[in-house]
Amino acid sequence: MRISTLFYTLKQGFVNIVRNKWFSLASIATISACLFLFGLFYAIVANFQHIVKTAEEGVSVTVFFDEGISDERIQEIGEMIQKRVEVREVEFHSADEVWEEFKEEYLGEYTDGFPDNPLADSANYAIYLNDVSMQSALVTYLESIDGVRQVNKSEITANMLSGMNVLIGYVSMGIIAILLAVSVFLISNTVMIGISVRKEEINIMKYIGATDFFVRSPFVIEGMLIGLMGTVIPLTAIYYLYTNVVLYIGERFAILSGLMNFLSVEDIFSTLLPVSLGIGVGIGFLGSFVTVRKHLKV
Repeated sequence: MRISTLFYTLKQGFVNIVRNKWFSLASIATISACLFLFGLFYAIVANFQHIVKTAEEGVSVTVFFDEGISDERIQEIGEMIQKRVEVREVEFHSADEVWEEFKEEYLGEYTDGFPDNPLADSANYAIYLNDVSMQSALVTYLESIDGVRQVNKSEITANMLSGMNVLIGYVSMGIIAILLAVSVFLISNTVMIGISVRKEEINIMKYIGATDFFVRSPFVIEGMLIGLMGTVIPLTAIYYLYTNVVLYIGERFAILSGLMNFLSVEDIFSTLLPVSLGIGVGIGFLGSFVTVRKHLKV
């Protein structure tokens, strides 16, 4: 493509938007409304999943050892546990550490009557999982290890969090799929209507000898620009809305913000930005390309 043709195509794309401002505004408004709803729902779902994931990271399985077990065997068991695919992190707590923590939390200054450590056999491994749904398989393995006396697990909590994660995943995929389908339908129809009303303009260009590429390019550029503008507006609104809502919750409801660790706006937009741009610009391109092609045969 020659430079002059490229600049002409870009110029005509902008001219078409201004010339047909009402159809352009309708297309931009449709894209903005659809992508705003999509982005808003995505931000909510992403935070729910993050909160559940954070709660899962705090669920642990605790392993206690047989009386009189050697330090070498304890270390060997720790190495065996660390190699398991279910395991994210292993923390060793010695009997002295457990006793010191117990005294600090429950006894305070009333420790004079305990000259020796009454929790001498309380050394343990606290095991944190990559996914709480793997807890059952890990517990079965731990109970089979020679030297392991007891395995404490949070079965109810693990099942609840695992179920919530699956439920959120299915619900979010279903609603996002519906929103995407509705967005694609509305956006493409709006763009197509805006171009279809100018079929006489396309026919005239064809009659005077313009190539298909020359005819189609300004309309495709127009569709992509409309898609871009229709994407930037809702993303800007969501950026400031999300930032202010998280800030408001943190200042107004300090206890709630401590329990609910929200994702940063950067984390949200690392996925939302490319997906929204792909939807908006992509639909603008496809809607223009397909519609113009229908009118190229004269």
